[in-house]
Formats: sequence, C-alpha cells, structure tokens
Amino acid sequence: MNKRNKRYLENNINKKIEEVNSLLNKKIISDDIEVNIMAIQKLFENDDSLIIRNFTNINNNTKFFIIYSNGMVNTKVINDNIITPLMIIDNKDKVNIVDNIINKVLLADDIKKVRTLKEVIEVVTYGDTVLFIEGSNVAIIINTKNFKIRSLEEPVSERSLLGPREGFNESFIVNLSLIKRRLRTNELKAKFMSIGKQSNTQICICYMNNIVDPKILDQVYEKLNKINIDGIIDSNYLDELLSDNKYSIFKSIGKSEKPDYIATKLLEGKIAIIVDGSPVVLTIPYLFIENFQTSEDYYINFYYASIQRIIRIIGFIFAIITPALYICVVAFHHELLPPQLFIHFLLERQSVPLPAIIEVIILLVAFDILKEAGIRMPSNIGQALSIVGALVIGQAAVEAKLVAAPMIIVVALTGITSLLVPKLNTATLIVRNFLLIIASLFGFFGLVVGINILLIHIFNLKSFGIYQIDFANIFSKKTDKNSIFRFPWNKQKYRNSTITDNVTKLSIGGNS
Repeated sequence: MNKRNKRYLENNINKKIEEVNSLLNKKIISDDIEVNIMAIQKLFENDDSLIIRNFTNINNNTKFFIIYSNGMVNTKVINDNIITPLMIIDNKDKVNIVDNIINKVLLADDIKKVRTLKEVIEVVTYGDTVLFIEGSNVAIIINTKNFKIRSLEEPVSERSLLGPREGFNESFIVNLSLIKRRLRTNELKAKFMSIGKQSNTQICICYMNNIVDPKILDQVYEKLNKINIDGIIDSNYLDELLSDNKYSIFKSIGKSEKPDYIATKLLEGKIAIIVDGSPVVLTIPYLFIENFQTSEDYYINFYYASIQRIIRIIGFIFAIITPALYICVVAFHHELLPPQLFIHFLLERQSVPLPAIIEVIILLVAFDILKEAGIRMPSNIGQALSIVGALVIGQAAVEAKLVAAPMIIVVALTGITSLLVPKLNTATLIVRNFLLIIASLFGFFGLVVGINILLIHIFNLKSFGIYQIDFANIFSKKTDKNSIFRFPWNKQKYRNSTITDNVTKLSIGGNS
C-alpha cells in the first residue's frame, strides 16, 4: 500500500471518528451506515449482550444492520420476519425505502420510526430490535420482545376465600391487559411514560375518562413530570415520591396486587399507576377508610362485609391502645379495677422483678421478632416457629416469674389484633409505642393527649389535595354507601363526591 492510499485511509478513519463523536453529542442517527455502527459500538462498549448483525440485499446490494439484546428477543421472528425478507426483496425505490420496508417487507405487529439514539437505547434494552438502513437517517423499531415473566398467581398478601384468584405479575403490559379484560370500554384510558434517567422505567397511568376528576389527574401528571431520579425499580419508589404526606406514618397512596380490586377503584373515579417490573399497582387518591377494606368485601354478603370492617376498625383500636391502657391502670389508676381483680394483679406483680413498662416493651419486641422470623423463614418452618416460639417463651417467662400472666394476655391481644389490618402494620407499630411511652409518663392524661394528637393528624391527612376523611361527604344524602358499611348494590347509587365530581352522572349500582 503506497503512502497516498495509506494517508487517504487514515483521513477517512479520522473523518468517521469525528462524525461519530458529533453524532453522539447530537444524539441523532446518521445517513452513513458505517458511522451508525461505530456510534452503536461506542455506546454499548464492553456490553457483550448486544448483538449487531450486518447483512446485504442480494438484488440491489442495499446494506442493513440490526441490533438487539441477546436473551430478550424472539430470534425466530428476527430471522424469519426481518432478515430473510430484507435480503431477498427487490426494491428499486431508494427514495421511499423506509416506508416501503415498513409497509411491504417487515412482518411484525408493532413497528415505528425513530431519529434519535436515545430512543434506540431505550427500546434495545427492552427487547425490541432496531433496523438501520444504508442512506437513511431514520431507524426502524420492531417489536421482538420475548423475555421471561412470572405466571399469574394469587397474591400471598391478599389471599381471599371468594372472588378471582388472579394477581398481577412483573410485566406492565400483562397487568394492563388484566384490567382491560374487566373494563371493556373505550372510556378506560392508558397513558405511557418513562421515568428514571438511567432505568427509563415505563409506567402506565390508567383512569376512566368519564369518571375521573381532571384536577386530580393534572396533579398526578405534574408530580410525575417533576420526578428526577436515576431509576425506578419498584412501585414503592413512586409511592414515596408522589406522596402528599412524605413523613406521615399513614399512607396517602393505595396499593394492590389484584386486578379486580384495581378495576373497582377505577370505577370509583381513582387513578391507577402500573410500574413495569412491579406486581404492585398504585391507586390515587387514597381514603383512610380503605385501610379497613378488602377486595373480598365485594364478594360476600353485605351484612358480613360490614361486620368484618367494624371488626377491623375495633382491632386497630385495640392494637394501638391496649398496652398503654394496661400501663395506665396498673401503674397509675388502680381504683379503676374491681377490688378482687386488683388484688389478683397485685399478687401477680409482687413476684415480678421488672416494672410493668419494661415488661410490655420486652414482650412486644419478642413478639415482633417472632412474627418477623415467621415471615422470613420458609412457610412450613415459619408457622411452627411462630406458634411454638410464642407458647414456649410465654409459658417459660411466666413460670420463671420474669413477667406477670396478665401481661402475656395483653401482648397476645395486641399482637393478634394488629394482624387484622395489614395495611396499617407500620402505623400500628409506631402509634402503639408512642401511646405506650406517653401513657407510662403521664397516665390517663398522657393517653388522652396522645389519642387527640393522633386524631388531629388523621383528620388532616390529604391525598392529592383531598382530605382522607371528609365529614361533609359522610353526612351528605348522596354519600358513598361503601365506606364503613357496605350497603347492597342497589343502594349504591352515587360515587364518593370527595374523589370525583361525577356523582350524579353515573351510578355504581341501581338507578341514579
């Protein structure tokens, strides 16, 4: 090779490198196929999972190359529906080559054109194949997704005796289809967005267009557009980022893994957010009474459903005040007990070396440890560990005179009632300890003050601008008859006016 040819090749390579750098800065696609290949190779440098396949048409020598992520695509679709047709097509129209390929050559259900490298990166890392054509600054995205997903199963945290057993999985397209199957109407809208500078996680905002409150919908979009984070891996990320009460122990956004429950919430005028990679779907806004509602309430007799909700509310009250109430009576206000019961308590406590408050704290911590261990261990071992551990430790502690027998009853009642409302596990734990501490310092006065602080906080809770407890709606004639009590379907004529203004336009049940 003479010096002139060598210098020409060097200049050509340098020119290509400059074009690649310019292309990467502008994030656009070039009409030079070699420059595009070099740009893609530089973008995905040290990534062996990226496949680049070059091939040429046998009739007119048009050059193509495709890129895709190994293990995320259907290779049969790529071979039979993309590469083979492109190699044998006899296309003489070079001007409209992209449109001709899309309309007459490629055999795929979802195809679109892109002009930026950012879009190329997003789709390639999500299982699509991107086709580059010689002489065109437009790339073609072809749907070839084929990554593995978990089969549909009943959610462990929301098991029910009656009703559908399906649960969401980690694919947001599958989750959306489960909702659409239950709401077969054009009023159900689904808007896609990408969030996360590095993860580019796809989310889907679902709502009933004729029911949703536009003001709340605008707030949701506004908050989503303001999110600035590297990655969204699970729906809980959005839960914390969108929450109105970021430092509150109570939720302002609902969660569920059941498509039937989400469909019900959409019919109430709420907004659902599906996050790709998470089986948990968020619902907005969220009312406080929803902590005591379950999807099974809609599949059983309305009398029984109402009784169950009342039991859950009572259980929550017992779970937060029982230890504090016991400390108040034993340590401060003996006169509230009948004489015989007080003497029995006194005899029990005479042989116990620790103060009542220390006893309660130790036993509650032990109960929480056993509960957590039972959850983390394999199911069969976990159940045995929880039951045997509680029986053995409790009985041994009483016989060893480390704790009084009434204290075991108090802690057991507290632990069991706290399991009735799993949606309030965190809140129950924090409120219970808060009331316990303030009651051990100031007695009944402290307990009453603590309860008042809790009620003031709950009454001021908001979810996307609306109060979670709306007294005006409770006493309205057109109130939602599906809050504390579940009325028969023919009586539920109006939606909750706190959530949506479309109270009289459409009825949930009966004739409005």
